[in-house]
Amino acid sequence: MAITREEVLHVARLARLALSSDEADRMREQLGDILAYIRQLDRLDTSGVVPTSHAVETGTPYRDDSVHPFGEKEEILKNAPDREDDFFRVPRIIED
Repeated sequence: MAITREEVLHVARLARLALSSDEADRMREQLGDILAYIRQLDRLDTSGVVPTSHAVETGTPYRDDSVHPFGEKEEILKNAPDREDDFFRVPRIIED
């Protein structure tokens, strides 16, 4: 199953990437190669393999909670390219 140009453009739109026609064609080919490589895993017998989330068992690192001064609010906010009162203003990314 090959990936279509429309699927590449859809994923690019979701990632907010602007692709030229040549880039979209190159991405379609490269993503198709990646998916073909991943499909090779379907040929492996993994029935006896225990599902894991990590190759090496790790514990959860804990640290003590401690209060630290946040810093000078005005000093931090002066670096904001756009601000409103005590807040950073950022471009809207959620569409209605």
